[in-house]
Amino acid sequence: MSTATTRRVTTAFQSGPLAVRSFRLLAGGQFASTLGDYCYAVALPWLVLSNHGSTILLGTLLACYGVPRTVLIPVGGILADKLGPRTLMLFTDVLRCAMVGVLTFLAARHTVSLVTLGPTAAVIGGCEGLFLPASFTIMPSLLDDTQLTAGNALNQTAIQAGSLIGPAIGGALVAVTGASTAAFGIDAVSFALSALSLALIPRRPAARPVAANPAEAAGSPAAEAVSSPAEHDGLAAAPPGKPQGVLSYIRHSRGIQLVMLVAIAMNLGSGGLGEVALPALAHAHWGAGGYGAVLACMAAGAVLGTLIAARLGDLQNPGRLASWAFSTAGCAIILVPFLGGEAGAAAVMLLDGACTSLGGVLFYTMAQRSLPPAMLGRVLSMIMLCSYGIFPLSVVVAGLLVQHVGATPFFPIAGIFLVVSILGGNSQRAFRDFGRPAGYRRAARPE
Repeated sequence: MSTATTRRVTTAFQSGPLAVRSFRLLAGGQFASTLGDYCYAVALPWLVLSNHGSTILLGTLLACYGVPRTVLIPVGGILADKLGPRTLMLFTDVLRCAMVGVLTFLAARHTVSLVTLGPTAAVIGGCEGLFLPASFTIMPSLLDDTQLTAGNALNQTAIQAGSLIGPAIGGALVAVTGASTAAFGIDAVSFALSALSLALIPRRPAARPVAANPAEAAGSPAAEAVSSPAEHDGLAAAPPGKPQGVLSYIRHSRGIQLVMLVAIAMNLGSGGLGEVALPALAHAHWGAGGYGAVLACMAAGAVLGTLIAARLGDLQNPGRLASWAFSTAGCAIILVPFLGGEAGAAAVMLLDGACTSLGGVLFYTMAQRSLPPAMLGRVLSMIMLCSYGIFPLSVVVAGLLVQHVGATPFFPIAGIFLVVSILGGNSQRAFRDFGRPAGYRRAARPE
């Protein structure tokens, strides 16, 4: 390691988020938990499919996981505010550790049925739903305002690293042992490590800096940019002096309605693809090691997409590039079964991961430009609810289709559905204008 690199690493640990012990504990726990989650993602399909379970059973089990997760997301937000995010995250990690321990026992006995696995998957999914809002709200209690952006980026890096390494470990464990027991055991240990890291975080919140001159800070250009959202076609604006609720805002915002509809359509095809069709195809042709390698390539693509997005700078029309990225991901999905096996599938899934990640980053940039800051989190949570809410239906539909037409035809069906969803959204001006800077259309077409 060069002297310059050593100096940069030392500086990072002496200043910024990495200098905060509580943040290091959180990021380390998130890395361990994500690594375990992806071992679980390999182990569960293999447990079902290797013990004469059908793709319908796999889809139903994933629905047992997805429905409680979706339903409990709003409850998690309420409990995070009442109990504190750290306490809620700690509780859910301990409970998930116990439930995955039960799965490890069932896997060792080769017990595969909806009666035994369904309730366990439901509890794990419910805990995930409670955990998600808390994981987004804990950061301000650990870092001051000047460190939040860097802290969120570093925490996301830890999660991406776990998603990259986890599938390879899970696939290797299943391939070597011939069973899912060891992979489930790794997942249980990962939740224990995450719970330990949270338990070591002090209850005392981090001190928040106060502006020396609040009036001056409120009148700064940056504050005005945050407090005065730009007007866009299809986005509702509250009448002056009149408060506006989230549901009222969405009801009067055609752009947001279209974004939510497209999110539902996209996730209807992609959720079951990754959780049912891809493991079924891998089980038939590549083996557990190949499946883990394909998942790892998709995670590597996600990291690549994030890095590309970080270097794009300020775009005049991010929605156009996001649409191209998502459409390219749909085209990549179509090709998965037709490129000569595991290597070809890994290559297109890397492309899919990169394009999906790039499109996602651009979408959040668009939302930050377009949505009123006062309700940014709530409106985004409603869009997230559309994405998570369609997951149970997606995996059930995927299970039925794969059972009746096979895994191979499912990929072009899902890919075409995704591309058509994006094209349908872009046929509406309110969707195309979502995320454009104020005055973009006027600047492009002077009158």
